[in-house]
This record gives sequence, C-alpha cells and structure tokens, in this order.
Amino acid sequence: MISLYRAIVICAISISLISTGCSSRTSDATVESAPAEAQSPPVQSPPLRSPDVVYVPTPPQVVERMLAIANVNQNDVLYDLGSGDGRIPITAVQQRGVRRAVGIDINPERISEANANAQQAGVTDRVRFLNQDLFQSNFSDATVVTLYLLPELNVKLRPQLLSQLKPGTRIVSHDFDMGEWKPEQTAQVEVDGRTHNVYFWTVPANPPANLR
Repeated sequence: MISLYRAIVICAISISLISTGCSSRTSDATVESAPAEAQSPPVQSPPLRSPDVVYVPTPPQVVERMLAIANVNQNDVLYDLGSGDGRIPITAVQQRGVRRAVGIDINPERISEANANAQQAGVTDRVRFLNQDLFQSNFSDATVVTLYLLPELNVKLRPQLLSQLKPGTRIVSHDFDMGEWKPEQTAQVEVDGRTHNVYFWTVPANPPANLR
C-alpha cells in the first residue's frame, strides 16, 4: 500500500511539473512574438520666437550680384543672416568656392529646407545652417555677411555687426540700407520688371559713435 501511495504521489508531482513547464514556455513564446511598438516620427521644434520678417527668396540674379559686389572668393567665410532656403550660402560655395558658408535662421522649417537643398547640391561639407536668433548669434569669424531683412532690422543689427566683425569685413544687403551708415557701393538688378537694390559696406577700423 505504501509503495502504491508513493507511486501515486510521484506521478502527481511529475504531472504538475510538466504542466508548469509548458505554461512557462507558452508565456515566453508570447513575449518573444509580441511586436515592438511603432516609434512616433520626430516632432519638429517650434520657432525660437516669431520671425521678424516674412520669408521672401532673393532671386538668383540678385544673389549673384550680391556675391560679385563683395568680391566673394575661396578665402572667404560667408554668413547669411536670415538664410531662408539656403540659396546664398549654397551659391557662394558652388559659384565662388568659399572656404565655408553659414546660414542663420530663426525658423526651423527654413533650416530643414536649407539642409535638404545643401544635401541635394552636394555642399554639406562646407555649408551649415543654424537655427538661431541672429540678434543673439556670434558671427565674428565672417569675412562676408549677407542680409535680406527690413530697414529697421538692419539698423537694429548694425551695432552688433560693427562690434563683432573685424575691420575689412564686407557686408551686402538686398533692397535695404543701414540708415545713417551710408553704403560704399550700390547696384540695381532688374528681375521680372522689378528693380532690386544691392548695398555694400566695409566694416571700418573705428566706427563713428553714431553708428554703434
């Protein structure tokens, strides 16, 4: 009787262990086969603040004249303040062979567009775009600065340009001047029946107090 009872107990324990093992393997299999959760696409950051101007691209003919009037060459480091789709820095590399070109824009959408254009143009090794507020940016290593802002923004930016930039740095603005700081040269470009003005300055060694 004792032997029969022992046999029954051993059999019951074996069945229990087998059942537990099967349950564990089934659970493991369920975990392994569960699909990974799909990752959400990256969310684009909002602008640092509202842009100061509505983006209007500079026509290619005007871009070329701006680079020509500043005599942009392979030794230059060009900064475009309010760079939009990146056409000025990209053209400066493609047509003028500048050593390096940087675009600064406050709108992340424009930065994404500019980076895509630089990639397509094959110039990402010498062009980069920064999502920054240009009034808080450092562009002191520039030898050429290009602008297409508004008259009041040019005047607001003027002290920063004169304090950061080295004497001899060239500045070119599309359509708008710098108030009391009179340009050294001006040019006009006709595009589709509209006259575009180009203004050129060189940073002086000792800017007058009224310009700073």
